[in-house]
Amino acid sequence: MGGDDLDLNAAEKILQPRRRPAQQRSRAKYSRILAAARSVLVDMGFESFTFDEVAKRAEVPIGTLYQFFANKYVLICELDREDTADTVAELQRFADQVPALQWPDILDELIDHLADMWRADPSRRAVWHAVQSTPATRATAAATEQPVLALLAEVLRPLAPNASRNERLTIAGLLVHTMVSLLNYSVHDEHMTDHMFHATVDEIKRMLIAYLFAVATS
Repeated sequence: MGGDDLDLNAAEKILQPRRRPAQQRSRAKYSRILAAARSVLVDMGFESFTFDEVAKRAEVPIGTLYQFFANKYVLICELDREDTADTVAELQRFADQVPALQWPDILDELIDHLADMWRADPSRRAVWHAVQSTPATRATAAATEQPVLALLAEVLRPLAPNASRNERLTIAGLLVHTMVSLLNYSVHDEHMTDHMFHATVDEIKRMLIAYLFAVATS
């Protein structure tokens, strides 16, 4: 079994890099590796994803990748952390505007922004699919998304004042997974026109805003 294969005995462990760089030069190399990994994932798919190709595109020795990542599953989970950090930043901007009487308009803007991110960067969809591939990557993705759920649960507090935190976390999880699945659907066809894409996003908004109205009035 090669170095890119998952240790099944560690299937329930959270996958973390062996180390993250501290110095500027190493951070630049690390960023180059992550960017190269995204391009390989988009071009070749997860099944054909190899450290050899990532190292080639990043223009680093393959040993450099192993200094940071034990295998490709750990690397994919690091890409997922990058994507989640972007989502957290956008949700925080959203959270800063809630509570507000115009919260459906704010949610409308949030979904537009996330949809544009999803369409502009095909690697987000590729990473999302890749982290579904094993128990360990799924467990790691679930741990990675916890700040998103916690932030969204706080956003929901004024909309669901009678709900407990656990109930709001459940609602947040449903929202996040529904939104991501539907955004994935909205870009599943590379030949989709702008009109078709925006029409699909409009339907996503309709569904999620209707759900939140139901939460707010229950």
